Amino acid sequence: MKRREFIALFAGMTAVFPFGVLAQQADRVRRIGVLMSTTADDPQSPARIEGFLQAMQQLGWTNGGNLRIETRWAPGRADEITKYATELVSLAPDVILATASPTVAALQATTRTVPIVFAHAVDPVGAGFVESLARPGGNATGFVLFEYSIGAKMLELLKEVASTVKRVAVLRDPSTAAGMGQFGAIQSVAQSLGIEANPVDVRDPGNIERTITAFAQLSSGGVVVTASPLATVHRELIIALAARFKLPAVYSERFWVSGGGLISYGSNVVDQYRRAAAYVDRILGGEKPADLPVQAPTKYELVINLKAAKALGITVPPSLLARADEVIE
Repeated sequence: MKRREFIALFAGMTAVFPFGVLAQQADRVRRIGVLMSTTADDPQSPARIEGFLQAMQQLGWTNGGNLRIETRWAPGRADEITKYATELVSLAPDVILATASPTVAALQATTRTVPIVFAHAVDPVGAGFVESLARPGGNATGFVLFEYSIGAKMLELLKEVASTVKRVAVLRDPSTAAGMGQFGAIQSVAQSLGIEANPVDVRDPGNIERTITAFAQLSSGGVVVTASPLATVHRELIIALAARFKLPAVYSERFWVSGGGLISYGSNVVDQYRRAAAYVDRILGGEKPADLPVQAPTKYELVINLKAAKALGITVPPSLLARADEVIE
């Protein structure tokens, strides 16, 4: 589906299926709220939403038939996330699909009764979203995007693909537990790898450019971009800076690499949306989030961009290529 068609589909949803008509079918129509941490025209949005809708359809739910979906887009700004979380809760949906830790936090600050399924969150216990992974105990459950230790693995992969790296700029969102946790994991192994880790905040694109520009003036540098909605928002700038200053960089998801980045390591996010549909279906069937265990990723994917490696003057080790789930030529 093209982005223009995708936006038109969601923009026209209310007009095509007015609430008055749907209300007449209340005995069979259920309402789902969706709070996305990306924009509607973000290239990643269609695949994620389509993965969720396709899985729901396989489970017997058809958007515009026995299901109505209300979607809001809140890419990173706390005030927007709070605004749209409040809007969705006011619609009294049967369940809300949340798509990142900041959206879950905003929703739970608004309601402790409407069921919430998060497609990807980090450290839901530490963040207070659930009491435990096995027994969430509240109104939220879902799927973990990764454990903090993935930060250490990303640094190890960067060192493996670019052995001369001795200094790393770690792009993270310091306002989230996930940002601090990933940076902590990176620091825990940096010394053993002979690397100096330097934090870079991603809240302000101007700060990103100034800091990376200054960082790149010294030799033997590299970049680790930890997962966060804000990093995703600024990804074109980040990829461009890494290319401009010839900094080898490792990212958290495949779309960074397909967009020109060098290497990524992380879970398959589209698959997380498909898995989330199963939990939404179970909640619509009468089960409670409190009783549905939080699930970890089933697989982490390693993706390498050989074109980006060539531009950086890097020869990717054969052993690393052999372990890759996908190699982009």
